[in-house]
Amino acid sequence: MSEMKRYSVGIDLGTSNTVLAYAQVGSQTIHVFEIEQLVSPGEVAARPLLPSVRYHAAEGELAVGDLQLPWSSVDQAAAGRAAQPANRLVTADASTPPVVIGRLARVLGAQVPGRLVASAKSWLSHASVDRVAPILPWGAADDVRKVSPVEASASYLAHVRSAWNQRFPDAPLEQQDVVLTVPASFDEGARALTVAAARMAGLPKLKLLEEPQAAFYDWLFQHRERLADELAESRLVLICDVGGGTTDLTLIAVNVRDGEPQLTRIGVGNHLMLGGDNMDLALAHLVEARLPGGGERARLSAASLSQLVERCRAAKEQLLGPQAPDSASITLLGAGSKLIGGARSAQVTREEVERIIVDGFFPAVASHERPGRPRGAIVEFGLPYATDAAVTRHIAAFLSRFAAQSRQALGGVEAGSAAVSDAGSDAVSKVAAAADSHAPLPIPDTLLLNGGVFRADALTRRLADTLGTWRGEALNVLHNDNPDVAVARGAVAYSLARAGAAPKIGGGSPRSYFLVLEESGERGGERTSEPAKKRADANTRTPPQTNTESNSNPGTPAQSTAEPVQTGICLLPRGTEEGQEILIADRTFALRLGHPVRFHLVSSSADTVYRAGELIDLTDGDFVRLPPIATVVQPRGASTARETAVRIATSLTEVGTLDVHCIELDDPAQRWLLEFQLRSETAQVDLSADPAQARHPRLDEAIEQIDRSFGTRTQKIDPKEVKRLRAQLEQLLGPRDAWNSASLRELFGALWERARRRRRSADHERLWLNLAGYCLRPGFGYPLDEWRVEQLWTLFDDGIQYINESQVWSEWWTLWRRAAGGLDESAQLRVLDAMAYLQNAAQARHKLPFDVAKTGIADMVRLSASLERIPVERKIELGESVLARLKKPAENHQSWWAVGRIGARQPFYGSAHSVVPPEIAAQWLNAILALDWKKVDPAAFAATQIARMTGDRSRDLADDLRHAVVRRLEAVNAPRAWITMVSESVELDNADEGRVFGESLPVGLKLITT
Repeated sequence: MSEMKRYSVGIDLGTSNTVLAYAQVGSQTIHVFEIEQLVSPGEVAARPLLPSVRYHAAEGELAVGDLQLPWSSVDQAAAGRAAQPANRLVTADASTPPVVIGRLARVLGAQVPGRLVASAKSWLSHASVDRVAPILPWGAADDVRKVSPVEASASYLAHVRSAWNQRFPDAPLEQQDVVLTVPASFDEGARALTVAAARMAGLPKLKLLEEPQAAFYDWLFQHRERLADELAESRLVLICDVGGGTTDLTLIAVNVRDGEPQLTRIGVGNHLMLGGDNMDLALAHLVEARLPGGGERARLSAASLSQLVERCRAAKEQLLGPQAPDSASITLLGAGSKLIGGARSAQVTREEVERIIVDGFFPAVASHERPGRPRGAIVEFGLPYATDAAVTRHIAAFLSRFAAQSRQALGGVEAGSAAVSDAGSDAVSKVAAAADSHAPLPIPDTLLLNGGVFRADALTRRLADTLGTWRGEALNVLHNDNPDVAVARGAVAYSLARAGAAPKIGGGSPRSYFLVLEESGERGGERTSEPAKKRADANTRTPPQTNTESNSNPGTPAQSTAEPVQTGICLLPRGTEEGQEILIADRTFALRLGHPVRFHLVSSSADTVYRAGELIDLTDGDFVRLPPIATVVQPRGASTARETAVRIATSLTEVGTLDVHCIELDDPAQRWLLEFQLRSETAQVDLSADPAQARHPRLDEAIEQIDRSFGTRTQKIDPKEVKRLRAQLEQLLGPRDAWNSASLRELFGALWERARRRRRSADHERLWLNLAGYCLRPGFGYPLDEWRVEQLWTLFDDGIQYINESQVWSEWWTLWRRAAGGLDESAQLRVLDAMAYLQNAAQARHKLPFDVAKTGIADMVRLSASLERIPVERKIELGESVLARLKKPAENHQSWWAVGRIGARQPFYGSAHSVVPPEIAAQWLNAILALDWKKVDPAAFAATQIARMTGDRSRDLADDLRHAVVRRLEAVNAPRAWITMVSESVELDNADEGRVFGESLPVGLKLITT
């Protein structure tokens, strides 16, 4: 296999374009691969850029003969058997209309609305939708074929692979050294999906490289012969990569040693969905308002707006380019028979484009300004674009986060150097920290710009001038001769650098990582409250224990009369290179098996020199708390052991994650991989890390009370005490609405361990169902909730024991409503089918071994409305069914809450693509508007949910209908927050989150809405 790797290949899977570059092994020449693609019907041409778009043609729209690509007619044996999966991705089967990829797809998408798949890369990083579900083109009609973001991305890679294999049949792409680039800010989910897309395209082995680094690698390679001279005056380089979908920021420190620059990455920006797509969309909103026609006609459908965006993209590039005309005409074609007659046009001037794009996205702001409130017009197509469109304000915020490291780099301090002594390193850190609180924002002295938007000189000048104003003198702007292909070329240069044939960016991990250990007072014969950064003698200490669900909340000092101390153990020192495994041999941990285990990490980007395994006092210093990592480590084989002694080995992967292995002490061949996610969280809730999440000091007493009721039969307990259990828990822990997430999940663990004894009596079963569901609500959002719900789901087929007790039935359905957010689609469908069976049996008067009337129809309705992962068709059936029931005078008005939940524009936890269509939701809303809201209390909030504005016009209702809801809300003096939710795209407050869910959420859980 190694002999067959004749080429180093770099692939930039971009939001707008896909680019491939390569170099022959042993060569120092990097080429950009010309990708064959359709440029017009029946015409194939090779171009350096493959537009990352798919066009899904209508039946009979295009002749199959006009869409032939060179590899679709060659003998498969000659092209290689491995090319077949790529062809299956690129072209549909004979029974479906053809799919076009690349330049022709972009042309067609600008002519016909609703059939173009675009910005798939942005969807890969959007955690609020199901990224493996067929959801694109977003908002397209039902008769348009849809694909998932992963499949769309795979099809672009498959096209490139087929084109390569056609040209180099003796060197298949899948057998070369391939580097695929991703945004530096991509989280673990987006990276994993990118790798999955590559595998789907027939590229199973590759490396990932961050795009800003790739752009810098390209520049370094182009200037490798005179690099010392080019960077002689540079100490800190800001790489600003503004692509079609994201803005990616990276800081590189430059230290000159022995006349040669040493390059170290010191900072990476957060995920920022802000790029060329936003600019095209902003321009499209301007044109939309100018198109002939008024009223509703001025507001385009999602499909027509997508078409207009494509038209505006071309106009933007024309009006911001060299020798730009004074204005351009943008024409929106009609659809179907009105393709020509229905065309509408509007003029846009160069001055207007510069104002919208240059001033709107790169305003000349002061260095102290930070991103502010959202501009509603920039929220579209279901994507969570950045709330502030000003790239310059985001850059200021980014630079402020890395002020200390930047100031050191600009001052010539060699951060992280092993030659610096501990004392000296501490001194540097203290001086830097002191300076950081008084000095102005440190601005890089060198700037590298990348991304297609910077082909426009106006944008390049504006950003360079703004940073120069902040700094007080002009920056050294590194010349990027071709920002469209620099990332792909840089990926090849990275491969050459790894082989020693080109300069390499060093530094390894930009941070040190620590596992939090909970300690206080004396331990092991000496105090653990060590001075900051003081080294500990590993051999004199008792082995620290990993945090488990039964221990105190990690990050919170344990209860003690001694002064609490928060200690961490260094798992990975800053500067550790990729692939270097570090065994912490001097410390042993007890790993609990078969139960939830939580690990809490903190990080530090300070240049302090740490040793792996070193104990550090975390009470002082600049440590950043990371989200807790949780897992369940199962015993090996038939072992029934509850815990085992392990050592920890860590390594930094090539994709920027920390791999942690627990190695069994007695059998080092036994290893458990615990993969820590060190970038952004993909969870849909934000777990507060404030002191309110501390473990309640009387929680153990509360668990003892649970054990009295649900423990072994050796305890004689009065039946009245079982009924009083909930009151006893509140007496110990306070009102249950105030129980925090950590306490709730520990209480659930205690209940789950005693689940077999829930059937001792009807009161036992009722109480267990009530408490278990309450402690697990909303079924997601806390570490290991997925595992907890999986365990709970094993009880569903068992059902309840006391089938003639209506209150037990009520608590049974309430339990599943509370846990519904943790159930997948198949489980939710099973719940729905079970309820449908009971309701049908009641209507048909079937004889069952229990009274169907006691099964709780109202509770079933509320549970049905909470099942957000079921198909849209079933949701519509549910909504119509509930509306039919509400026509009965005796029906509970609370069912209007169910209608609002089913028809909501913004799901509570489900994927945004699975909401009820706006035309159906509008019918339901009209039924609610016909009510007297003063008499039907839930009607106002139900209407608010259905009319809520998301900014995604494929989900939002018509303006006049939302205005009608606003007027009604004002008439009944509804909360101002509800009116705002219908008028503009905003987040829910805590109270309204509870109204959507049906009851209050646990303390510390906050929904993240998009």
